[in-house]
Amino acid sequence: MALNWDDIVCIIPIITPFNDDYSVDEGGLRALVDYLIDKQSAHAIVPCGTTGESPTLSHREHIRVIEIVVDAVAGRVPVIAGAGSNSTREAIELTKAAADAGVGATLQVGPYYNRPSQAGIAEHYRAIAAACPLPIIIYNIPSRTGRNIEPATIVELAKVENIVGLKDASGDINQAGAILRATRNEHFYVWAGEDALTLPLLALGGQGAVAAIAHVMGDDVCAMASAVRAGDLPAARAIYDRTIDLIAALFCEPNPAPVKQALEWLGQPAGPLRPPLARMTETGKERLRAAMVDAGKLS
Repeated sequence: MALNWDDIVCIIPIITPFNDDYSVDEGGLRALVDYLIDKQSAHAIVPCGTTGESPTLSHREHIRVIEIVVDAVAGRVPVIAGAGSNSTREAIELTKAAADAGVGATLQVGPYYNRPSQAGIAEHYRAIAAACPLPIIIYNIPSRTGRNIEPATIVELAKVENIVGLKDASGDINQAGAILRATRNEHFYVWAGEDALTLPLLALGGQGAVAAIAHVMGDDVCAMASAVRAGDLPAARAIYDRTIDLIAALFCEPNPAPVKQALEWLGQPAGPLRPPLARMTETGKERLRAAMVDAGKLS
């Protein structure tokens, strides 16, 4: 599928539903794909991201989840597979397998744990881009990887033909702004990866969000982006004001525990979390339910 990135605003990093024995709930995953496209306005779906509990998936499961999502999506929206690793060789292998499964692009997290230099990070992405022609979205989340991908590194990588954008979860809106300013003429897209910062990033010229919260409020993400693009900042702020407490509640305990709990309340497949992640505490559930009611997502 040739991707029109200008149309891809709300990207949903889909959870991986599990059965009670922690096996992948393949039927539930298919049903959830339909729900996210039909009810939450997904413009693209990311299987095997952090929200999909990718660290606990075996390689075989990882590829199988991608295959299921591609099949279930059936060409309705792009599939952008999580295919990153802290091993360049492994990331290339996963990327090639995702390409064989029929995805339209991949999301590549910065190499984690081994803390490479900026030169090493740049070479990692160039090697993946050279090995497979699929479009790549860089995923910068230093709170998880232990290494920030500096703006200068991202700006340099934006010149690589098939590196098309960034999921920015740096938490630093000044850094995001610097990247946006430097890449405005590069056909390079920036999506918010910190859900609470979606509005300011949109106001700076960002494309949209790769939003875990869009499992519950995808329409709101789309409406906020549309309002900003139309120059209607009061409307965008009204959406922010109505949903910010829910955004906070959806991250009050480790992701994706609150998202899975919210989906369960909405009657969607979710299932348990694989250890070491655990279900929400009762205190967390109370906060999340109250926020969902206040935002009009539960009665």
